[in-house]
Amino acid sequence: MTDPIADMLTRLRNAVHARHARVELPASKLKTEIAKILQDEGYIAGYKLVDAPSERPGKAPRQVMRVFLKYGPGGEKVISGLERVSRPGRRVYAGRDGVPPVLGGLGVNILTTSQGVMTGRSAQRAGVGGEILCNVW
Repeated sequence: MTDPIADMLTRLRNAVHARHARVELPASKLKTEIAKILQDEGYIAGYKLVDAPSERPGKAPRQVMRVFLKYGPGGEKVISGLERVSRPGRRVYAGRDGVPPVLGGLGVNILTTSQGVMTGRSAQRAGVGGEILCNVW
């Protein structure tokens, strides 16, 4: 797989569209940081790292991240859109003053910076720029 972040976003988008309660995806440190930001911003109910049995006997169990999705009181979607911005074929960077707003400030963009993975607003407060991974609204 060439773009595991795009795979994560696609799995989340499909699960929200199908009104699933949770979705499982292969775990990594970067995906865990993205899930932590989504939880802090109120887009998902939570996440948990679990060991899933390996498909092949004799192999060690692999780590899977279980993401619990969040819906409104009437069943409306909390996540209306997920968009991958920086891709392996086209990297998109923003300086500390050039982080674009998402939907006029209603959404959030997730950046990877020299100080770790953070939202666009917190990156501007910290005075750092970085690679824009995705936009969520």
